[in-house]
Amino acid sequence: MAPRTSDQQELLEKLNSTVPTFAIRNENKSSRFEKENSRFAALTKRNRSSSAPPTTRRKRLIEEHFRVDPLDKKLVLPGVPKHEDDWPRDLHDFFNLVALVPVVVLNVMNWNWDMLLHGFPKNKSIPDAWTGEWFEVFFAVTVTYFLVDLCWVILIPKCVKSPLTIIQHHIATLLYIVVPFVWQDCRWVMGACMSVEINTWFLISRRVFNKQGFPPWTLDIPYLISIRIKLISVCFYLSWISIRCIIYPYLLWDVIMLWVGQREKTGRIINIALLAVPLHMCFCILNLKWSYDLLMSKVRYWKRLKAGKVIPGERTVDKGL
Repeated sequence: MAPRTSDQQELLEKLNSTVPTFAIRNENKSSRFEKENSRFAALTKRNRSSSAPPTTRRKRLIEEHFRVDPLDKKLVLPGVPKHEDDWPRDLHDFFNLVALVPVVVLNVMNWNWDMLLHGFPKNKSIPDAWTGEWFEVFFAVTVTYFLVDLCWVILIPKCVKSPLTIIQHHIATLLYIVVPFVWQDCRWVMGACMSVEINTWFLISRRVFNKQGFPPWTLDIPYLISIRIKLISVCFYLSWISIRCIIYPYLLWDVIMLWVGQREKTGRIINIALLAVPLHMCFCILNLKWSYDLLMSKVRYWKRLKAGKVIPGERTVDKGL
């Protein structure tokens, strides 16, 4: 190897003195980059965690319309949940209270109440009490109500606490009432089933006319308010038991018999009446499930009350539901 010249030696020394400085600078940049990267990762993680929806359990339907123990969600307390002002929900409730009135009234106008109240003549039954004089108007108003309410919930889902449940219910109802529109022999079934809207009206009234969440049997509220709350509560429970727990299961057998009669008449198992059987069965199961949840929650409450246990958030009650 040829000896290095003075110029080469001088250049080599300059390079050797420059490399450590470059390495230090590069190391400083790398360290600063790692710090910035870790800071960005931490910030991203924090933003993502704060924007992510909270992991909360799905509320049961009974929690939406009844006051529950904050420590035991299966325990229903007297009264209704306390509601703050909520414009989308309040407007939707007001719409239902107004729109359900013509649905109920027109349904009432399609029945022979002399026969219903004073007993059936010989060889007569509930289908014979159906006159159907106002069925076309009744059907049009009912369909309009469910379509408007369905679109309302889809467009403004925060107007209710369980929009998916309401949407599924309204779609099933619209499918169900197709059967009496096509087949006149079961129009009385629609009238009997739509009587459940009486209970729906009182269900909404419990919330609208008692936003403070007073238990119906408290002693320390104004007299007129007490009478109003008691009346709505009594009508709600009477209509719940009579319609959801008695009429709906009773109608299930009639719906099945209508399908059997249509099958014998047409010779086909699949006919228009078959659509009503599974839908009515689903409504019966839901009604019985909600009734069971409500009854068991009341039983748990009475047991704890009898045992003298203090329930958080409970008001003074004298008796009753």
